[in-house]
This record gives sequence, structure tokens and C-alpha cells, in this order.
Amino acid sequence: MRRDHGGNIDAAKARFGGADWIDLSTGINRVPYPLARLAPEAWTGLPTAAAKEALIAAAQTAFGTQAPGVALAGAQQAIQLIPRLTPPGLARVLAPTYNEHAAALRAAGWEVEEVTSLRALAGADLAVVVNPNNPDGRVTSPEALRALGLQVRRMVVDESFADATPETSLAAKAGAKIIVLRSFGKFYGLAGLRLGFAFADAATVARLEDMVGPWPVSGPAIETGTRALLDRPWAEATTARLTAEAHRLDAIAAAAGWALVGGTALFRTYATPDALAAQERLARAQIWSRIFPYSPSWLRLGLPGGAREWDRLEKALSDAI
Repeated sequence: MRRDHGGNIDAAKARFGGADWIDLSTGINRVPYPLARLAPEAWTGLPTAAAKEALIAAAQTAFGTQAPGVALAGAQQAIQLIPRLTPPGLARVLAPTYNEHAAALRAAGWEVEEVTSLRALAGADLAVVVNPNNPDGRVTSPEALRALGLQVRRMVVDESFADATPETSLAAKAGAKIIVLRSFGKFYGLAGLRLGFAFADAATVARLEDMVGPWPVSGPAIETGTRALLDRPWAEATTARLTAEAHRLDAIAAAAGWALVGGTALFRTYATPDALAAQERLARAQIWSRIFPYSPSWLRLGLPGGAREWDRLEKALSDAI
């Protein structure tokens, strides 16, 4: 079954026409990590064990954990695999959130309950929390998550949008009962590399490695990811820029009469009078946004990249007033 997602820019082009689109329907950094020339072996040879180990070490350093980890083709691959780690049982997902978690669990035979409070997750065989949450930016403290971990058989914490707020991360506590997922492509703006990580205990990581086989991540992704994850000056400068620009976007949206629902440094979600109408107004300016089937008012925007994109968005929103 095809599920509702951002990034469906082809559908926007087919419906509204035009070629010069700005895709703000995802939470992907539009000022990506600069690509450097790669060693020829990254393209011509199979990834080596040493290269894979270096990537995991870089990820552990970047994410502040010593827990065993596995590199995957995006956090999405982990979401697809985790339901198969154990026999199906009762899963509870803190909602509304990224819809692939519940969908992947249901497809694997789990009974899934989508709940709206952290307390309601207690008693589950598997609890899922996206933190910070997509799309409303809700943050659950690491202390609250650790307490929840004592009340469930196992917990998945999806930290795909946690790069700019490392204080929210539970990666250092990943283990047998807590699986922590991290994305690479969003913060580093290189989603096409398809790189993400799962951190847990050694047995769980070994099981995931068996499930994906010896080469789940390409040589170019390994070399680029290792380099980027160790580049702390870039990450710190990018966090500062994104944080400032998130406030800038909030001000532009407020001037258009939209109220902030929440968000992260990579996306903002607003309450609008009519989300579908707002999306269509932006689309006529060839700017694509994200709306949600469960809310008639919520619209999510990623942050523009560069002065030209900011000018186009500000004009489109001012014209909509």
C-alpha cells in the first residue's frame, strides 16, 4: 500500500505544471554537506570491513554513544526490519507521527495501537516514540523515555530529527531494551545517499546485520558519511544557521496569519485556516509543502536553501495574505 509522504514532487509537477520547484515538503536540509571527490575504490570496490567499522565509529562519536550500531540504507530500512526481530505482539505508537512505523508493524502482523500520551504506551511489547516528533516537534525528555523503558518489553526511539538538539538524545542508553534510530540524510542534506543507523545491544545489531546482508550501504555513502559525521565544525555551524532560520520562517508564517504548531530546526508545522488551500496557493508559486490527512489545518514547511528560495517563499506567503 502506498502511504502518504512528503517529497512527492513529481505529483506536484504533474498537477500544477512548471519546472522550477522548491520542495519544502520534507525536513531535509537544503544546504547540504559539501560533497568532495571520493576515492576511486569507493565506487569500484566492495565496502571493506575496516571502512564499515570506521563509519560506525564516526556515527558513535557524532551521536554521543558507545552502543553497538549498524549502518543501513536510511533509518527507513530499520523501520522495516525492526518488526521482524521478534514474533508479533502488541505495539503502541505515540501519535500522530511518521506513518511508516505503524504501517511497517501492521504489515508484519503486529497489533498496533496509536496513542496520544506517553503514559498510554506502558504495557506494550514494543513502544515507538519519534523524538523530536514529526510533524509537531514534540520533545520527550530522555528521563521520561528511560522511565517508559521500564514499563514496556522493548522501545524504539526514532531520533531522525535530533541532530540539532543532542540534549534530547537517548543514543547513549541504547541497548537490549532500547533501539535508537538515527538518520544521516536529513541534517546533512544528502537523503539520496540512503544512510541511517540503528543502535542497540550487540545481539540485536548482529540480528539486523544478518537480515540486511554484508553490503547494505554503498561505498560512496560510507566514505561521505564518515567524513561528514566527523566534521563537527560544519555540524555546529549548521545547527546555528538552522536554528536562526527556523525563527525566521516562524516570523514569515506569523505575518501570513499562521500559528506555529511546533517543529524542529529542519521543519516547522503551522495551523492555517485551510491547509489544502494554503498548499495550493504555495504550489501556484511552485513551492511544495506537506499537509496531513488527519488535520484540515496543519501544513509543514522545510527550511528554504539560500536567498533566492527565501525570497520566493516570503513573496508567496505575503501574496497569500
